[in-house]
Amino acid sequence: LAAEFGASRGTVREALRRLEEIGLVLRRPGSGTYVRYRPPVGGDDVAVMTSPIELLEVRLAVEPNITRLAVSNATTKDLQRLEQTLLSLEASGSDSTAFSKHDEEFHLEVAECTRNPLMISIYRQINDVREHAQWDARKDKILTPERIASYNRQHRAMFDMLVRRDASAAVEMITDHLLSARSDMLGSMNGVPQAVGSKATS
Repeated sequence: LAAEFGASRGTVREALRRLEEIGLVLRRPGSGTYVRYRPPVGGDDVAVMTSPIELLEVRLAVEPNITRLAVSNATTKDLQRLEQTLLSLEASGSDSTAFSKHDEEFHLEVAECTRNPLMISIYRQINDVREHAQWDARKDKILTPERIASYNRQHRAMFDMLVRRDASAAVEMITDHLLSARSDMLGSMNGVPQAVGSKATS
């Protein structure tokens, strides 16, 4: 690998370590490195069948526990990576496409902070559903410049809670975040305008 990619052995070792951390490979000393990742079966079908509200219900069931584990297990490097993604989020301005991309990355990196391969895999599937074409049709209705700014304030607050290792506050924040998102999503589906500055998220 070092020869093929023109990289040092140390770089390759670090890359393999990172892949192992997120559950994509399994390293066995004296035996070798094995791919663990299996692509989801029927992922596109699930995305088609899952409504926006159903997706938020799943996120409400999963993300508070992800957040609790992230508070306990995140390393300094994990938090540094998360902050870099947060900075990209904050730099998105009113660009809903850029914001959506970095928002997915931010929440996935929170899942990676759990250091639980199954939890990370579950969140990857959540992002696969979020990336389906049906979500693009709703994105511009919800992601106004005012809401993007509000969501970024919430992401920053959540990051600060992770850094402080304040599990109860972080869990409360993500729960409120997603409940408000559900309210905003229902409002967009029913044509009801939502108040600017609510605690909704993408």
